[in-house]
Amino acid sequence: MKIILWGINYAPESTGIAPFNADLCEYLTGCGHQVAAVTAFPYYPQWRKRPADRKRWFATEKVRGVRVHRCGCYVPRVVTTVRRIVHELSFCLSSAWRILRLPRADIYLVVSPPLALGFFAWMAAKAKRSRFVLHVQDLQPDAAVGLGMLPRGGLIHALYRLERFAYAKAAVVSGISDGMISAFRAKGVPAEKRALLPNWLRVWTEAGRPDRSRAEARRHFDIDEHAMLAVYAGNLGRKQHLEIMVAAARLLAAEPAAGGHSVRMIIAGDGAARPELEATLRAHPGLAVQLLPLLSNADYHALLAAADVAVITQATGTGQFFFPSKLLSVLAAGLPVIAVADENSELADAVRKGCFGFTVAPGDAAALAGILRDLGESRDQLEAWTVGTGWVQRFSRATILPQFEAMLGRAARGESAEVAPKPEEIVAA
Repeated sequence: MKIILWGINYAPESTGIAPFNADLCEYLTGCGHQVAAVTAFPYYPQWRKRPADRKRWFATEKVRGVRVHRCGCYVPRVVTTVRRIVHELSFCLSSAWRILRLPRADIYLVVSPPLALGFFAWMAAKAKRSRFVLHVQDLQPDAAVGLGMLPRGGLIHALYRLERFAYAKAAVVSGISDGMISAFRAKGVPAEKRALLPNWLRVWTEAGRPDRSRAEARRHFDIDEHAMLAVYAGNLGRKQHLEIMVAAARLLAAEPAAGGHSVRMIIAGDGAARPELEATLRAHPGLAVQLLPLLSNADYHALLAAADVAVITQATGTGQFFFPSKLLSVLAAGLPVIAVADENSELADAVRKGCFGFTVAPGDAAALAGILRDLGESRDQLEAWTVGTGWVQRFSRATILPQFEAMLGRAARGESAEVAPKPEEIVAA
């Protein structure tokens, strides 16, 4: 097949959607398909282009066997709702122009967000006499309402109409979690067009816990060997609401764990909320919190080796609309999880089913501080949760990527999506 992946994020971006887009393209290329990607110049999660890219509008390069067509777009220095809309629309326009100039593909795999790509994909597929699959990584309108970024009104109604249009015109609408599939059903997407295709364990996560020893990793990050270390690594954005970790650190400073057991935290990454986190930590010096930049793969592995528990946070009202892919890498490293998430979220549901951690309600800094204090005083619970981390093996790439390839083949031929099994039914290959 001739396949074009059309999405705003791609390697060398190392967080969010980009690694999965690149991994999928490389897998499909390895299967013998002719694969290209149409994407933006790298900017995420720093929301800054590389200096060499700032005045370029188009470029083509070969990345690990995949021809990657880069398209310019506006990248705001400060991310607001209006500026993000302009950012996404600028990519939609430049990338649609590039798509129309490329040879026809048998199938276009359109990755949302941006949601507006669905409309442009319909136009391009119509012009090329082809079909497109809409692969949804984030239910954008629902998440915007849940975060309070957009009030219910004309704009959000327009986004929902755009969403319905994209779903109606796509050959297949795929999502990464069971909650998304339920949302598609509620939004009127017929069963024969729905496909569950979760994110998968990437190659370097399937090997398990990193080779670097805990002691070496702790020396690297200047962490005492007896301290209880909780870590977060990834995008620092509004959806994560990482202020709760700083608030918990303040409570722990006021009432530390018994017996002199210290609790330390590391927050590593970049994103729109980083300046606020920096300001908060400057206002409260002396807290046992390190704020680190976005880590290389080697340092990320070291961080997982040093840690006792990973903290994965979600702002209230958002957990039904996206599933944090970072969960897969921390579980693959054998690391238990404290989830800050709504009880009805996909993340909280995974924690319940996998028995690999504990869930705290968003905004409840006292509960987060309490569980970290308890873990600092006794590691017995951590050992029990570590056993549950094997739950992640159901997301093996050897299972999910062939399903993705098969779905694209059916879509190109105009056949039913044949709904994929739920994550709990997927077994490791």
